[in-house]
Amino acid sequence: MSDNTVIEVSELHKAFGDLQVLRGVDLRVERGEVVCIIGPSGSGKSTLLRCVNMLEQPNAGRVSVDGVDLTDPDVDIDAARRRIGMVFQSFNLFGHLNVLDNLTVAQRKVLKRDKENAETVARANLTKVGLSEKEKSFPNQLSGGQQQRVAIARALSMDPDVMLFDEPTSALDPELVGDVLGVMRQLADEGMTMLVVTHEMQFARDVADKVLFMDGGVIVEQGDPEQVIGAPQHERTKSFLARVLDPTHHGPSDPAL
Repeated sequence: MSDNTVIEVSELHKAFGDLQVLRGVDLRVERGEVVCIIGPSGSGKSTLLRCVNMLEQPNAGRVSVDGVDLTDPDVDIDAARRRIGMVFQSFNLFGHLNVLDNLTVAQRKVLKRDKENAETVARANLTKVGLSEKEKSFPNQLSGGQQQRVAIARALSMDPDVMLFDEPTSALDPELVGDVLGVMRQLADEGMTMLVVTHEMQFARDVADKVLFMDGGVIVEQGDPEQVIGAPQHERTKSFLARVLDPTHHGPSDPAL
């Protein structure tokens, strides 16, 4: 692993019973790079992301983040995970806590920050995602897009070295997608290292440094966005993109297209 490599995945395999979900995946993400993973449902995208921070235990292979081998049985996984922010499809906010408390609870318990420092960090990140006026609101008082932006601010409040996004807009109404993608674009512009599972093709095309197309538990094709999305070489990639980019197709596609 070079000094500039943040995530390195080698020969990663994951099965659930007899179902082989990942079949020898290799992946490298450099510091400051935005890598988008696209592909059909069931292709292994989300499982790959969950293996990167060990929410799923691989059956074989190696995952390193910032030079720390997370698959080493002796690794301090909790310490390693502190460097990895994760944003899910569902927002996973604590319903009984207001927004500010949602952003400070992990800072205080895990990072041992005092209340004042934790709230300073939380407010800075709420401002970053455009929700500074919502710090006293509870999750059920927010739209889905606002909840997802709070979830991003919460992850950022832990000062991660890398952010993982697992289809962060898939549960949102189309008119709420743009605000969340806008925050992600801003993070990319600021140099955050990001690994993003998404069906938002325009976002991938505009923001990603590299796009991976997965199908059947393997990376079928990878390269810069114009190469993979604009001029795909593999028939499976061409077939997938023809479906998601066709306006008459009613599956998940980018409303901007």
